[in-house]
Amino acid sequence: MGRPRTNDEAVRERLVECATEMLATRPRESVTVRAVAAAAEASTTAVYSLFGGKDGLIGAVRDRAVAGLFQDVSAVQTSADPLAYLYALAVAYRRWGCGHSHLYTVLFGGVQSFDPSGEVGASDPIRPLLSAIDRALTASVLAGDATAIALSIWATLHGLVTLELAGALDATTAEAAFRSSIHATLRGWTTAEVFRSLRQAELAR
Repeated sequence: MGRPRTNDEAVRERLVECATEMLATRPRESVTVRAVAAAAEASTTAVYSLFGGKDGLIGAVRDRAVAGLFQDVSAVQTSADPLAYLYALAVAYRRWGCGHSHLYTVLFGGVQSFDPSGEVGASDPIRPLLSAIDRALTASVLAGDATAIALSIWATLHGLVTLELAGALDATTAEAAFRSSIHATLRGWTTAEVFRSLRQAELAR
């Protein structure tokens, strides 16, 4: 009989979860292999066996965050209304961020950096947003540079989610701020014709 496998998926899961929490709540330099292993009730050998070391473990945390956010925004049903679809993507982003606060903090707190000039991978969370923006540009609903529009929307979203996670906004304020800020950001990039139409609809309410 072979030796029992101790560094299994359960150990891997505990290590990833503990590393995620520690990376989100502590200075990164304090997140050592020994500290994560102790928190996960595993051996330091398990970290090297399963991830190849600290960098591999951090990479696994990053990959989980990227995959989770991509899955949620990709699941948003496409709408015939480009602005409604973009708003729905924003809702999905906020829902994932608030529902996975530690992963969100790790993803946008140093482990993952947003590089607007870099190549967008097939499973990059920004891809659905860029695709939606391209559709809106093609339909003459939005006007401008796709990357600049994406950065504008993301900056607004990130600021709102970060404030909400920090507890700076109560639930009612957070909801109202989200609706008004995202709508205002999207409206600011619309073509003149669409902008006039939106304003007229608002005034008629």
